Amino acid sequence: MLRIRRAQADDVAAVARLFRVVRRACLPYLPDLHTAEEDLGFFRDRVFAECELWVAQAEAIDGFVAFRTGWCDHLYIRPECQRHGLGKALLAVSMENNTSMKLWVFQRNATAIDFYRANGFREIERTDGSRNEEREPDILMVWTGG
Repeated sequence: MLRIRRAQADDVAAVARLFRVVRRACLPYLPDLHTAEEDLGFFRDRVFAECELWVAQAEAIDGFVAFRTGWCDHLYIRPECQRHGLGKALLAVSMENNTSMKLWVFQRNATAIDFYRANGFREIERTDGSRNEEREPDILMVWTGG
């Protein structure tokens, strides 16, 4: 039975591992800039500290969304669980808590771009990637509610 719930502090290791798994499987063109330990520290010290975080969980955590006022910072779904409504359910939680929201997505991530467009986001800026640590061209998208 899948449930969507607010993440707890003891979920941080599972979320950091899932982040790494999804990036490797779905975004293989991104450089591997950090160790697993650095990812854990980032999620523990920054993401869990600065964002509201929700998870989709059956037995294991299969997806998560991290958001703050006006921004969706992370939305990751285990590859084998994609296209089953988890992303939409998690994104809906962040939308319920914001009247408008922005997010960044890599230009090569066509699947995510299509997903966000289908959920009401529109493109407002493209960059050459010089402002992100991956140096990968990206797109700023916005959702303005209703």
